[in-house]
Amino acid sequence: MTRFVHTADWQLGMTRHFLRGEAQARFTAARIEAIGTIGELATREGCPFVVVGGDVFESNQVERKVIVRALDAMKAWADVTFYLLPGNHDPLDAASLFRSRTFLDNRPPNVVVLEDSSPVAVGPGVEIVGAPWPTKRPLKDLVEAATRELPADGTVRIVVGHGAVDLLSPDPTDPARISLAAVESALSAGRIHFVALGDRHSTTDVGSSGRLWYSGAPEPTAYDEVDAGNALVVDLGADEVSVTSHRVARWRFLLREFHLASRADCDQVRAFLDEIPDKPRTIVKLSLVGQLSLADMTWLEQQLERAGDLLGALELWERRSDLVVTPDDGDLGGLGLAGFAAAALEDLRLLGAGTDDRAQVARDALALLYRVAQVAP
Repeated sequence: MTRFVHTADWQLGMTRHFLRGEAQARFTAARIEAIGTIGELATREGCPFVVVGGDVFESNQVERKVIVRALDAMKAWADVTFYLLPGNHDPLDAASLFRSRTFLDNRPPNVVVLEDSSPVAVGPGVEIVGAPWPTKRPLKDLVEAATRELPADGTVRIVVGHGAVDLLSPDPTDPARISLAAVESALSAGRIHFVALGDRHSTTDVGSSGRLWYSGAPEPTAYDEVDAGNALVVDLGADEVSVTSHRVARWRFLLREFHLASRADCDQVRAFLDEIPDKPRTIVKLSLVGQLSLADMTWLEQQLERAGDLLGALELWERRSDLVVTPDDGDLGGLGLAGFAAAALEDLRLLGAGTDDRAQVARDALALLYRVAQVAP
């Protein structure tokens, strides 16, 4: 039996448009810190090596410091060898960072790039076979090509690949799709024994063999990832396999929908946001649907502003939000406006009751007028 860690899709240097200032810096740092978590997991679980199934870096144009810090993080776990596979984000093309001076000058001895499909011995009778991406758009199934000529000679082989298995691919015309039938045929013939894949960010067991897995990304990257943030510890033999998922992520993405019609409903939003643990490493997207008074909307906006200061990021799910602000007599009657201001208020109220494009503008103006009047001396 051999034991190792399977991980993928580190995408070091990734940025997210909804992260601002120091939140982006913390998000970037967390992806580097995940390397240490994976190294610690490998050491604790007695795994002499880690396979990274592609997209180690976000692109071949990441900042120099991202490369240097990543290599230094792996160097800290000198007893663990990291086998890195170029993927679609960081292919082994003419601009490959894996061939850059920055990478080569800083690469420690325990970091190995799988530059081709030549078998790499990692233990007695155990080999790694890589299927690296030579370009961003390969024209063939790289895993099938890497395994086609392997003999069934008793050697236990771990294939490290990247890309979409045809069973899960949204594009049936993609020539680089990984054939599940070809993989399962190679597994049944004993030519290979485990396929460690990257590209899918959620941990996924594919097919029925129990030997074809996506590890998922060690840190989540989007709201729709079902089970991201894991690394897999694999116990592998010629006739048996065991895969155990270990949580390594520190960041979270949360998506929540609220239907609002009163202050009590708004308070549910506040309670949800208040109860989130580890707010600086949590990214939240809210869908807000319903109708509120100006007073309730103003109060809700104050709660959202405060939560936005505490969270890694707070977004409004625009496509799934439809929150109408309808001033009531209580909102407008107590403002104490007179003269021109009172006339403008009445004009806005009438316009806001309509259904055309001007109505939303008028309601926004009413909300602004309400807030200004609330803080005026």
